Amino acid sequence: MTPSLSLVESGPLPYLLSVPAPVAAGPRPLLCFLHGYDEGAPMPIRQALSRHGPLAPGNSPLATSEFVVVAPQLPIRGDLWHRFAEAVGQIVAQVQESQGIDPGRAYLTGFSFGGNGVFDLALAQPEIWAALWAVDPTRVPPEDPGRPAWLSSGEVSRGRAAAFIGRLSLEPAGDEGPGDRVYEDRGLDHVGTASGAYRDEAIYRWLLLGGTGSPRGS
Repeated sequence: MTPSLSLVESGPLPYLLSVPAPVAAGPRPLLCFLHGYDEGAPMPIRQALSRHGPLAPGNSPLATSEFVVVAPQLPIRGDLWHRFAEAVGQIVAQVQESQGIDPGRAYLTGFSFGGNGVFDLALAQPEIWAALWAVDPTRVPPEDPGRPAWLSSGEVSRGRAAAFIGRLSLEPAGDEGPGDRVYEDRGLDHVGTASGAYRDEAIYRWLLLGGTGSPRGS
C-alpha cells in the first residue's frame, strides 16, 4: 500500500507528513528531514521537499514504508535551523502524539544547511533525537552532540573531513558493518551526495537499528 502524504499548515512551521500504510507492527519510528538553502520559502513546499531527502522520488522505499517522515519548511532561506529548534520540537511532539510514534525512535537528518541543523538541533534538544544523519553539511559542529551519527560527506564537507572525524569520533562503515559513529564519502558532488545518500537502504536500516549497527536491545 502507498504511504499517505499530506501538507500540514497548522503547526509553527508548515510541513509535509508521510505516514506508512497501517500494519500491526507497533509504534513507528519518526524521521525528521531538514532541507537546504534553496528549498526554503518561497519555493512551493511540495516541490521543495521532494528535491532532496527521504521524500525525493527514487529513494529507498524504506524511507516511507518504515518511517513516519516529517519535513518542515523554513519561512526564509539561510543557515537558520538553529533559530527554529523549538518549532521543530513542537512539530515532532505533535506528530508523535497523533501518529503513535515510539518516543525513543525519533531520528534527525538534513542536507547542506539542513545538515548543519542536524547538529544544531541535537545540541539544543538532546532529549528528542535518538540518532543523527547529516548529509554534506557546510560547517563542523561546535561540540559533539553525544548521539549516534552518520555523516554522508561530499563536495562541501570533504575539505573539513579531519575536523568532522575528530569532533564526532567518526569511523568508516567497514566490511563488518557500521558502528554508531560513521563517516562515508563516495567522492560525489554536493547534490550527488544527497541523491546517493537518501537512496541508500543501508543507512535507513542503520537508523532502524537505533544508529547502533546492531539490533536494538542486543
